[in-house]
Amino acid sequence: MSIRSKPLLKRLKVGMQQNEVIEVCFQSTAAYADPYNQVDVDVIITAPDGGQRCVPAFWAGKREWKARLTGAETGDYRWETRANPESDDGLHGCSGQFTIDKYTGDNPLLRHGRLRVADSRRHFEHADGTPFFWTGDTWWMALTTRMDWPEGFQELTADRVAKGFNVIQIVAGPLPDMDWGDPRGNSTAGLPFSEDLQQVRPEYFDTADPKIAHLVEAGLSPCIVGMWGYYLMRIGVAGVKRFWRYLIARYGAYPVTWCIAGEASMPYYLSETQEADAVAQKAGWTEVMENVRDTDGYGNLATIHPPYSGGVQVADRGLMDFQMLQSAHNDIESVIVSIVDVAAAVAAEPPMPVIESEINYEGSLGRAWQNIQRLGFYHAVMRHAAGHTYGAVGIWQMNTEEQAYGPSPHGRCWGNTPWREAAQLPGARQVGLGSRFMRQFPWWQLRPLPDRYRFEQDPTAPWRPEADPFAPVCLGIPGKLLVFYYPMCWNQPSIRQLEQDTRWIAWYFDPCSGDRIDLGNLTPSAEGEWTAPYPPEIRDWLLVLEADGDG
Repeated sequence: MSIRSKPLLKRLKVGMQQNEVIEVCFQSTAAYADPYNQVDVDVIITAPDGGQRCVPAFWAGKREWKARLTGAETGDYRWETRANPESDDGLHGCSGQFTIDKYTGDNPLLRHGRLRVADSRRHFEHADGTPFFWTGDTWWMALTTRMDWPEGFQELTADRVAKGFNVIQIVAGPLPDMDWGDPRGNSTAGLPFSEDLQQVRPEYFDTADPKIAHLVEAGLSPCIVGMWGYYLMRIGVAGVKRFWRYLIARYGAYPVTWCIAGEASMPYYLSETQEADAVAQKAGWTEVMENVRDTDGYGNLATIHPPYSGGVQVADRGLMDFQMLQSAHNDIESVIVSIVDVAAAVAAEPPMPVIESEINYEGSLGRAWQNIQRLGFYHAVMRHAAGHTYGAVGIWQMNTEEQAYGPSPHGRCWGNTPWREAAQLPGARQVGLGSRFMRQFPWWQLRPLPDRYRFEQDPTAPWRPEADPFAPVCLGIPGKLLVFYYPMCWNQPSIRQLEQDTRWIAWYFDPCSGDRIDLGNLTPSAEGEWTAPYPPEIRDWLLVLEADGDG
């Protein structure tokens, strides 16, 4: 819905439902040489309870400005603009009203509201308190012509919804693995910035708008990455702040999360001053992140994407609402790194949700296939990660059969698998199955119970006991629920310390097919021990013990 406001139109009333977005348009009365950098327009929104929030408007080209507004409460809202300069009465002092009714649809993002951090500080939930298990996919370059609209974008969206994903990581500005001006970063309207990187090109974001809106309409929350970290050295801190104000104005009314930068402190691949760049980028992105938190009146969650394993990208960890990790693309070695990274991040202060946001893209370096995808997913979430992000070579850079991505600036190519082929790699389906498996339980209430299983580690294993990718892990609620992940079921699972006053039901979950194999009621020994039968195949399995409510 779009409405146009003019100075004489003071009481325009519009009806909408909770968490839907309306767009209000303004026309400046003056011409500006550089409207993007010279003019600020804010909208003060007064909610039915009298509470107020301030959100920016964005320059839409020529003399046009737009604001996107939303609300979670039902009732009548008022809004009024404040512009700099105040003398422009096409932008300053405009006002209006809209009414929000109860949402009646089934979109979880609109029914339950935008994401927030739960009181436990360990997981996400919607605004109404409904827990949210993050299951992300990586589409870094999907706003470019490398992913066609509407056919291809909508096809991949439907595929990810069907597989159980609920978050899409996507870059809004300058992209990774290329230098500025590379045509691989074009949309149908060209690049997102002017040649000198000092002014946005609204027509680029006009082509991005329907894609972002379509994700939300499909129930997928966009995790919007502002740009890749090394561009800060080209644009400057002030210019990046200005750009983030623009992104907040354009997309902040949607149920999004912000990723301030990708690989924030990693210098440009061919930089000759990498050490100095890394220091400057960390300081700069810290300043930008503070500014984003001050600017976004909707309070969307914010984080930052690191290079390497769990690096801290800002000077104050408390600026992040949740922590992203990147444990690299080295197959089983990266799973070992992730085990350590996740455990350290979950234990760090202040506590916050943890997401492994980049690890072992499926097919990366000709490996990291579905077995590694399962290991990465379950080892993260069984160590209290708040979810997991999947990725596949071919999808993050959006290869097509006609247009493979080719080499990065360092001269090497990560892979040329077309996205349609990559979308059907089995790891994506199996991560989706894992997400559905976890969501059937009160997963946010589970805690580690390492003493509930017996495991003898192979003394010849080349990894430390605390980072053994083939060691089992257990989460549970004592006396009610035990969930075990056995990465390699060579021996029969041996369970111990079972409560004698609980009648247990046991079943296996197949992480490859999603099938459930019921084992019936079990009877522990007098010492509280029980040995499960062998599963049908020698590989990874999940074993679930639930209290029998009929017992």
